[in-house]
This record gives sequence, structure tokens and C-alpha cells, in this order.
Amino acid sequence: MLRRRRAPFLLVAAAGVVAAATSADSPGVASTLHGVARSSRAIYTIGFVVVDYKYSLRGLIPGSADYRGKLSEVHLRSAKKLLRLCEVNRGFYVKAGQFVSSLRQVPKEYISTLSCLQDQAAPCKYQDIKIVIERNFGKDLHDIFLEFDEHPIAAASIAQVHRGRLNNNQEVAVKVQYPGLERRMKLDIMTMSLLSKYVSLIFPDYRFEKILLEFERTMSMELDFTQEAKNSERTASYFRKNDVVKVPHVFWELTTKEVLIMEFCTGHKVDDLDFLRKSDICPTKVFVAKALIELFGEMIFIHGFVHGDPHPGNLLVSPRGQGRFSLVLLDHGIYKELDPKFRLDYCKLWKALISLDVQKILELGEQFGVGKYAKYFPLIFTGRTIDSKSALGTQISGEEKTRIKQDLNSLGMDDISSFMESLPPDFLVILRTDGLLRSILGNLGAPRHVRLLAYAKCAIYGHEEQSRLESGAINRISLRVKTAISYLHMRILIELASLLVQFNDYKHKVKDKLSWMLQKIGRDVLGWYKPLM
Repeated sequence: MLRRRRAPFLLVAAAGVVAAATSADSPGVASTLHGVARSSRAIYTIGFVVVDYKYSLRGLIPGSADYRGKLSEVHLRSAKKLLRLCEVNRGFYVKAGQFVSSLRQVPKEYISTLSCLQDQAAPCKYQDIKIVIERNFGKDLHDIFLEFDEHPIAAASIAQVHRGRLNNNQEVAVKVQYPGLERRMKLDIMTMSLLSKYVSLIFPDYRFEKILLEFERTMSMELDFTQEAKNSERTASYFRKNDVVKVPHVFWELTTKEVLIMEFCTGHKVDDLDFLRKSDICPTKVFVAKALIELFGEMIFIHGFVHGDPHPGNLLVSPRGQGRFSLVLLDHGIYKELDPKFRLDYCKLWKALISLDVQKILELGEQFGVGKYAKYFPLIFTGRTIDSKSALGTQISGEEKTRIKQDLNSLGMDDISSFMESLPPDFLVILRTDGLLRSILGNLGAPRHVRLLAYAKCAIYGHEEQSRLESGAINRISLRVKTAISYLHMRILIELASLLVQFNDYKHKVKDKLSWMLQKIGRDVLGWYKPLM
């Protein structure tokens, strides 16, 4: 009871602390008022959402049909409120909304509502951008560039990109951070942190501190363009032998914390199907989708160095003629270096998921710290239950769908919160990245087994890589043979499942065709007899 009584006081305190922090850090009255307005909107919105949950669900029995129906309504209302907050406050609030919508474990109402958020912003004035560039390099902009387009080709929440040409005639992309951004981020994170604590007081089972910390970490990384340049070069070194993957070259002598200058690369968004067809590039499993998922599979399972923001705007397809293409990887600000033990355990998890080794899945769940929630790993990653009888990559049966629906309906927000809070930080990045990739693969029309096969292959090689490093020459040859056999076994499982899917699809098509023909014959016969009646 004391916790609940303290909650309104915390809201008032939050507003006071935010206002004080804003006035202390901001250089002018306008900036102070803007900061207070943003924070006040956030406090009001979260306060409204909390009250809505508290009173709309009052008196209902958790898990009952009435409770589930009302809960879905409140989820949708709250998601719309948060969407409006993100759209008005923009900046880091848009980033936060995108971050939440990419986590497949949050309620579907939040995912569907917040997924429409676009990381776009009104461009900053050219004069302000010019000041940032000249302050960072200590020279006039025209001493650096032969040409500089005053109009940005892209403008997002933390920076905008201009096209330019250096004095040596090299065409470049110039990424410039908006002035005063770091100060604004500190204020927004402070507001989010205070509101998170307020929600925890009202609903003790809701714990989102880990998600907020992960969000703060990713935003801090994204504000340092020298770190982005290092990430870019490291990724380029991993894929230097891959003739499909292209990472733009960084010009270090013209890169600072606030300005990043790199090679200009042309291309279209990876899920632009019209462009892919016009360029004679097949968007499905053989080409783009396969190249994309193998790229990220190698990042996750083998190198343990993962691009954290693979949305279509950061993945371009650049045609090279005769149906060939390059996959251009942009925006290297957010990366996660996976803990070596986590990476190996995650490789083991995927091997267990493919073979549906229940005991191993549950055992690894204990190591990841998720306990009883480990039984949902197969559903989250492969779309089948832990006790599924369906073949891998195929549609689950109607009976299984009913059982899954009943099981998921029994979960409350406290279960989702506990699951997310118990996950290691590395897992949050994996879940977000995999969610974004699955969305792109869906847009490309790629069959399920393309992702499963790529992940299985990379998981096997990633798991054996450590063993190869620790073995002698003879053992390394033995391990290489063992790895190849293991991959072949996994591939046979997945390819057989794929053939089964194709056979079932063909069977349904033949059945539908026969049904249509019989109906047509029936109509024709009836039409022929009618005049005789």
C-alpha cells in the first residue's frame, strides 16, 4: 500500500528533477522549455497508461476470457498513446518505440502499433550542419569538399547524411550529428528511467530496467561516430573474402565523434521488390534472402559481433549486372560483441532446436537463466512447440495452434516481464536482430527453411570453430569432417521438411484445381440441361 501511495509523489518528483536537470544543462530558455515540454508529455502519457491498466482490469480474474479481452483493449489503447508520444517528442522516443516494437516478446498490440514508426526527422538547417563540420575539422567546409550538396539525402533522429565530393574527386557520404544531441539524450533517458521506476512501484511484477539499460547502451554507442567507423572496419575485415557483402570504406582523416565521412554507395532497400524484379534479381531464397540471412548468421554464430539495427534502410542491394548484386551494409553505430560463452551456448541451442532435443533445450535454458520459460524457445525461434510432432519448417497442426493459443493466453504481463528481465543482455540483441531479419525475409517471400538452414549451418561451424582453435593439426582435420557430417545431417532434416511443405502445397493446389474443374463442369452441364427442362 505504501508503494502505491508513493507513486503520485514520484511522478511529481520526476517532473521536478527533469525540469531542474534541463535548466542546469541547457544553454537557453527555449531549450529549457522544450526539454520540460518533452518530459511533461512523457510523464502524462505513462501516468495515463498506468491508470488505464489499473482500473480497466480491476475486479477481473486473471486468465479469464473477460480479462484477456479487456487486457487486449488496454494494450491497444496504451500502444496508441505511446505511438502519439513518440511521434510528437521524436528523437530518442522514436528510437525507443522502434526498439520495443522489434522485441517479439512484447504484446502484439504494441508491436503492430509501434512498428509503423519511421526513423525520420525534419532536416537540420544547412548552416547548422556547416558549423558542426567546420568546428570538428577547424577549416572551412569548401577547403574540405570540392562539392557539397546542401540538401540531405537522408535525415534520421540523430544525424543527417549529405552527398559530397572530396578534392581528389572521390564521391562520399557525409554523416553529421545534430548539435546538442548528447545533452538531449541524457535528459530523455533520465525521464524514461524515472518513469520505469514509477511503473515498477504500481506494478511490482513489471521490470524493464534491463531493456532500458540496453537501449541506453545502444544510443550511447550510436552517438560516437569514431566507434561506428571502427565497427565498420572490423565488419569489413570479417567479410573481405565474401564478394557479395559490401561495407563502405571509411576516410579516417575526415572522421570525428560527430562527423563520419565514407565511400558513397548506391543501391535500393533490400525489400524493394519492384526494384529487384526490374534489376533481374530474384528476391527469394536463392539470392537476396539467402545472402542476407547467411551474413547475419555468420555475424551471430561465428564472429560474435552483431549489427544491432538491420532494418531495410541499412541494407541496400546494388546491382552488378547479369542478375548479380552486392549487399551493402550501412550504419554501423550499434553493434554487440557477444560474450564467448554465450555465443557457444547459443550455437548449442540452435543445434538442439533443429533436432528438437528437449533435454538440451531445457538445460541451456537454465544456463541462460530463463528457467521454466525455456520451453518457449522452439516457438520463438522455429515456430513449433517443444513437444511438437510437426516437421521442422512446416505449418503446425490445428491442434497445436489451439494448444499454443491457450498456453499464451494464460501468460500475464508479469510473465513477459520476468522472461525479459531474466534474459542475458546478449539475448535481447539477438531477439531484436532476429525479429527485424524475419520481417525482411517475410517481405522477400523467402520460405522458412532458408533462415533455419542458414542458422543451422552457422551454428554448427560456430560451435566447432572453438574446438578447432584448441586442437592440433590432426584433430582439426577430424573436427572438420565431423562438422561437415553434422551439417549434412541438419541439412537433410531441413530439406526433407521443405520437400514435405512443397508436396503438401502441390497436393492442395491439385485438390483446388480439381474442385474448380468439377464445379465448372457441373455449371456447364446444368446450363446445357436448363433449356430442355
